[in-house]
Amino acid sequence: MRLAKLIQPKAIVLITAVSILITACADEAAKPDAVAAEKPAAAQVEITAGTFGRLSDMTKVRHFFIGNLLGNLEATIAVAESKTGGVYPPGSVVQLVPTEVMVKHPQGWNAATRDWEFFELDVSADGSTIRNRGFVDVVNKFGGNCLDCHIKARKEWDLICELDHGCDPIPISRKQIAEIQDSDPRCT
Repeated sequence: MRLAKLIQPKAIVLITAVSILITACADEAAKPDAVAAEKPAAAQVEITAGTFGRLSDMTKVRHFFIGNLLGNLEATIAVAESKTGGVYPPGSVVQLVPTEVMVKHPQGWNAATRDWEFFELDVSADGSTIRNRGFVDVVNKFGGNCLDCHIKARKEWDLICELDHGCDPIPISRKQIAEIQDSDPRCT
């Protein structure tokens, strides 16, 4: 009986403490929504066939071309030129040849691709059309899935392949790449 008298007040205290914690946690859980509503939403990257223009209108870094659809070209250039890598900002566009493009979406868009979307384009003097987009069905001219190669890039290179980034080499030379870049039919 004495034990029951000792346990009963402690049980009431424990139940009260748990109730307070549950209420506090519920209040905290409601706060992020209110805070999120106050924060501006991350700029979305809107992409249409008209998004992709001539390589010659982009910024060349080493042997590839970059741009930024959200106006943050300076940050995109800084990562592209970095000797140690980095994470490309949302809106970044990376293009090696006229028919293949990568676009960086805001953080959280797709964790599996580190927020990159791949595009396969048809290009002509009239402009570009999107043949395929995403990451599952987008393949290069050699029949390889884009993500299968780019995912091999070491983390510091943010899925960007170059000779020393960890990706499999492509079966054409830098000279051949330059010739393909120069043959962009949108540049006439």
